[in-house]
Amino acid sequence: MALAKDYDSVMGRSNEIQKKALGLDYEKYESGSIAFDYEALMKDTGYTLDEITKIQSRTAVGNTPLIELRNISKLARKYAKPGYGARIFAKDEAANASGSFKARRAACAVAHAKKLGYKGVIAATSGNYGAAVASQAAMQGLDCIIVQECYDSNGVGQPEIVEKARKCEAYGAEVIQLTVGPELFYTFLSVLEDTGYFNASLYSPFGIAGIETLGYEIAMQCRERVGKDPDMVVCTNAGGGMMTGTARGLLKAGAVDTKMVAASIDLTGLSMASDKQFNLKSCTTGHTGFGVPYATDPDHSDVPRSAARPLRYMDRYVTVKQGEVMYMTEALAQLEGIERGPAGNTALAAAFSLAQELPEDAVLVISETEYTGAGKHIQPQLSFARDNGIEIKFGNPTEEDKPGVNVVLPADPGLIQCHDADLHHFRQSLIRKAVKKAGGVTPTDADLQFLAEETKTDVAFVKETLGL
Repeated sequence: MALAKDYDSVMGRSNEIQKKALGLDYEKYESGSIAFDYEALMKDTGYTLDEITKIQSRTAVGNTPLIELRNISKLARKYAKPGYGARIFAKDEAANASGSFKARRAACAVAHAKKLGYKGVIAATSGNYGAAVASQAAMQGLDCIIVQECYDSNGVGQPEIVEKARKCEAYGAEVIQLTVGPELFYTFLSVLEDTGYFNASLYSPFGIAGIETLGYEIAMQCRERVGKDPDMVVCTNAGGGMMTGTARGLLKAGAVDTKMVAASIDLTGLSMASDKQFNLKSCTTGHTGFGVPYATDPDHSDVPRSAARPLRYMDRYVTVKQGEVMYMTEALAQLEGIERGPAGNTALAAAFSLAQELPEDAVLVISETEYTGAGKHIQPQLSFARDNGIEIKFGNPTEEDKPGVNVVLPADPGLIQCHDADLHHFRQSLIRKAVKKAGGVTPTDADLQFLAEETKTDVAFVKETLGL
């Protein structure tokens, strides 16, 4: 008998569909309460760091250059107090086969799908990950379908997202383009069920394990280049995979004292699920609209348990403005001769400010750059913003920026200032949401310890948050 394909029926079969499409039984990691065995989930990928490195090396992924941004570092020192202004390095992930760090995730996920005998892979993404999965599927001989949230209800798509669709299609993938809203996850599940393909999710343990090589390489390259571990690594933060995987790789390399900083574009007030507001954001990823909800509630992704759990590893969370990111994108091109896309430059904008807090001998690494293309340049993005009623001007982004109303380019580099988000509040939010999702149960000792690990705090903090 044919299965019912209406929205409620498909969503009701979500866990069953995902279990079959991942080859993982998530129930084995559950405790029946709040805690689950995160490290067992990661271990069950079945791959060591060395094995993942070999998988990636076969498909032109990994071992990317670490580039010192000498001119940008010099500029930052002009605005720092004497003796301050860290050396800024960028891990050039645009050198990966598909042009972004997400090739690391995709190489591992697609290789695992092939190992298990799946004929194809599917990913739900409007971004670089779709291109990465499509690229790896082409290399490894699997079919590929990308489900992409692309348009508002008037059929208007952002140039950056449309650009990425073209890239996926160039690799031979089928791209299903949808309007913003709940139909994305429904369509994704429905197609998974119909095809029997592998769920090459951003948030599976295979995807996160693939990024660990990035953190490991950063540590090893810093030791070779400057004789020490990086003092700080800045990661653009959206779904949390970059922060999670990079930090885990650094820890596996023994870089236990490196400070991990997440950076997102401040789009406060814009809802990512709003059709009306979908085209009012001038950057499609790396912003607070994804970064904050995924940090405080990791498990609302397309797998039963997300392996991207950024608050476990985050020492600091900062935000920058849209105009600051666009300014630094131009600065990277004109001062360093490196033309890269805006997502990775979110971390660069933050790093320009953060470097001024650190001494001159400190080493600050931006964990990624990404490829750029026709729709990813800042010029088409600014033109698109203007066409949608957004004011473009020069000024002071800190004082004048209003997401959905304007994009304020800094009138002077000294006006680029990252701002600390309330990490204390985010940690408390995760703890309270986890208890609420478990039905308001009284946490066990194991639950309290788990929540402390989830938030990089301690049991006393968890108890205080819950009033215990």
